[in-house]
Amino acid sequence: QVQLVESGGGLVQAGGSLRLSCAASGRTFSNYAMAWFRQAPGKEREFVARISGSGGTTYISDFLKGRFTISRDNAKAMMYLQMNSLKPEDTAVYCCAARPDSRGYGYDYWGQGTQVTVSS
Repeated sequence: QVQLVESGGGLVQAGGSLRLSCAASGRTFSNYAMAWFRQAPGKEREFVARISGSGGTTYISDFLKGRFTISRDNAKAMMYLQMNSLKPEDTAVYCCAARPDSRGYGYDYWGQGTQVTVSS
């Protein structure tokens, strides 16, 4: 079992930045690929970014490239999402998720999410 807790959300003006954190516990963190998803009100959950267990491979959704960066610190069992040049349409609940690094699909563990609100 892996427990995930997000933090770092809040209210920010358009053009501002936030860094979200995801703290993991329960298993060897580096054995898990991690990802960020978000869900805006009235919309389906959408993929934001993912990172391999070692941190050596990352992928950001095309529509977020250049603004968002994903990273992790395996020694601290932490994952991060740096969000720059935020836009009102980035407003959503952001969740982190984990899956065994050896498997290339599906996420088994989810956090509760942290709210990000971007004002215009």
